[in-house]
Amino acid sequence: MKLSNLISTLLVATLLFFGGKALGQKKPVLSGEERVEMFQKNQGLKTDTTLASLHWQYIGPTNISGRCTDVEGISPRGNNYIIWVGSATGGVWKSVNEGITFEPVFDDMPTASIGDIAIDPTNPDVVWVGTGEANIFRSSNAGCGVFKTTDGGKTWQNMGLENTHTIGRVVIDYTNPDIVYVAATGHEWTPNKERGLYKTTDGGKTWKKSLYLNEHAGVSDVVMHPENPNILYCTSWERIRLKWKDPRTHEKTKHCGVWKSIDGGETWKEINNGLPAPNHRGRIGIDLCKEQPDILYLLLDNYEVGKKAEEGDLDSYGRQREDYIKGATVYRSDDAGGSWKQVSGLDEESKKYMMFHSGTYGWVFGQIRVDPKDPNIVWTLGLFLNKSVDGGKTFTPIKDMHMDHHGLWIDPNNPNYLLNVQDGGLSVSYDKGDHWRNPIEELPLAQFYNISYDFSEPFRVVGSIQDHHSFIGEVDLSWGRDRVQPVPFKNTVGAEGCTHAIDPRDNNTILGSIFYGKLAKGKIDDFSWDKLDYLLPTKFPDEPHMRGQWVAPTLLSTHNPDIVYHCMQHVMISKDQGSTWEIISPDLTYNDPAKFGDISHQTISAFDESPLRYGLLYAGTDDGRFWRTKDGGRNWVELHGKDVPKRWVSRLVASKYDIGTVYMTQTGRRDDDFQVYMWRSIDFGDTWEDISGNIPVGPVNVIREDPVDKNILYVGTDAGVYISKDGGKSYSVLGDLPFAYVHDLKIHPRDNMIIIATHGRGMWVLDANNINKKNERRNYYIPEPEMER
Repeated sequence: MKLSNLISTLLVATLLFFGGKALGQKKPVLSGEERVEMFQKNQGLKTDTTLASLHWQYIGPTNISGRCTDVEGISPRGNNYIIWVGSATGGVWKSVNEGITFEPVFDDMPTASIGDIAIDPTNPDVVWVGTGEANIFRSSNAGCGVFKTTDGGKTWQNMGLENTHTIGRVVIDYTNPDIVYVAATGHEWTPNKERGLYKTTDGGKTWKKSLYLNEHAGVSDVVMHPENPNILYCTSWERIRLKWKDPRTHEKTKHCGVWKSIDGGETWKEINNGLPAPNHRGRIGIDLCKEQPDILYLLLDNYEVGKKAEEGDLDSYGRQREDYIKGATVYRSDDAGGSWKQVSGLDEESKKYMMFHSGTYGWVFGQIRVDPKDPNIVWTLGLFLNKSVDGGKTFTPIKDMHMDHHGLWIDPNNPNYLLNVQDGGLSVSYDKGDHWRNPIEELPLAQFYNISYDFSEPFRVVGSIQDHHSFIGEVDLSWGRDRVQPVPFKNTVGAEGCTHAIDPRDNNTILGSIFYGKLAKGKIDDFSWDKLDYLLPTKFPDEPHMRGQWVAPTLLSTHNPDIVYHCMQHVMISKDQGSTWEIISPDLTYNDPAKFGDISHQTISAFDESPLRYGLLYAGTDDGRFWRTKDGGRNWVELHGKDVPKRWVSRLVASKYDIGTVYMTQTGRRDDDFQVYMWRSIDFGDTWEDISGNIPVGPVNVIREDPVDKNILYVGTDAGVYISKDGGKSYSVLGDLPFAYVHDLKIHPRDNMIIIATHGRGMWVLDANNINKKNERRNYYIPEPEMER
């Protein structure tokens, strides 16, 4: 062999052995371009056709959809029945028969988070998608720029702007489709310069900034004059989300406002006459009447105080409220933006209604629509879809749809025809909103956070779903392990973010949290909200407030299912199924007063108990700390790793094969970091090795051992599922799953089915008999409870 060939061979072997990553502490992945490259590498991991071709089976829920962010139709209805839907974390979907059926058309892209969709008015096969949900909800994910199809969604091309992360609006010039404007709201968690309004004049080959303010302020909405495409209006939004605080306006905010250009975005002028002061403006939506385009409306999140909060006034999550802000406020201009006049909230009844229009999270909404023919018919999108027929003075909520509305398309030629999307999917109206129907099939977009299972026949799976609380459904294998049918799920214990624990002795007693770790217990077979037992003890006034994560860890001991572990900032234990409790750890977080806010932070985010030894426990926090106790909580040791960064601990798993082995994953999503952080310790956490191997796409949400083969590991990331058959040295893509944010993964130990909870595509299962050959091993059994030693 030639020397050059030998060197190349050794280099390739070295890269494969170390997963293609440099030794030492990993560099955060912060750029969108690098994320796109990572995803392209991911496609190369599908070369093991034996594993990549295994079939994931969607199991439901068939009766629940998920948060959608935009909807577009093609006018006039009747010439076609095409509907495009963008979802928060489930990609883009297209129907050619007005919602009778839908097909996903964005499955092979490097993101499934959609901000806005725009259809070329000159060619309906040309569609632009701005990725990255601009609502920056707690479960939003970053996009990777702008994509374009010229064949109705069969193929897509990345058109750049990868570092914008979130896009609020895409507008195409109706006289020249090569001219496109993109409103970029920017990174969710960190400052960045790729914010503002972008413009291309060559169909996306090149872009320039049309309006830029600073690295904290982006552009969230744009509207184009229907008679002169050089006249544009846009709204700027200054915001950064913190781990402990929602993206609210504050005293120093000065870049939320309205802008106008009369020269195609070459120059801009602020048009804020009549609006509140800059530090009282939040997110702003804008629209105009197409037949009377000098009439414009704004939906402005107004931070002026409308009412003082009293002691005991609670918000939607049971927390003490701050003062009530005026909230959703509608302004109207009759002179093309020269001046604005408040039209909503002028009497007490209207004022009160608009104050609660958007709940406590007005930044999630910000959409307003004006009837294209009648300037006095105005729609605002908040908790409800709201309609005004008197120019915004009063609004009537439409209550026969799911709550939390994010998109509305009005047929410009027939304003009776409306398409609306919300947290429950898509709704259609043919009579200007008097009546609505949902598509025949629910879009399969449920955003799960977690999985638990029971040992019924057939076994059941349970999880919490963003915007829908907790649900449970059956996994029926009677048709065949490769023919599992999707089923409807039913309500059970737990809110929309929690973990669940089911007692294996009766397959009926279930524990789950009601917002931020408020633990409750009930029955699966006789579920009722008024039959729940709330388990945590009431705190004395002088005791510190308990802080629970949105998905607070809850675990039944494998040694004795009467023992319950529950985690807030402390680890808590009950030895009588929740009747009495003991705190068995100090505050395991940094407990930094500067990082307390309206979001529960500095909490325990991951926890596990060794199945081999009672009292061996591991806990990790959302501020990057991780701990071990060997004596059931009497003594805790903080663990460190030479190359382990301070990142949110997403999972800790104590090995079932070796008492000293523990796995840890971390996610950098809330730092806008998409690196792959995966670690293993074989000495109880004293030292750690990187086992990310060749997985190219992060962040990482979960790792699990195979229940049969100790060399097999499964990993769920914000791109899909990976498998290692050599203990973490190398990985392959597992199965034919579309792009999905895999938040949890478990293997049913009796039935040997892999179950995944995706955040945006529901729950799926895969037959693990094709992987670990369990059918050749002994049957699984449920051991008798092992009492505390």
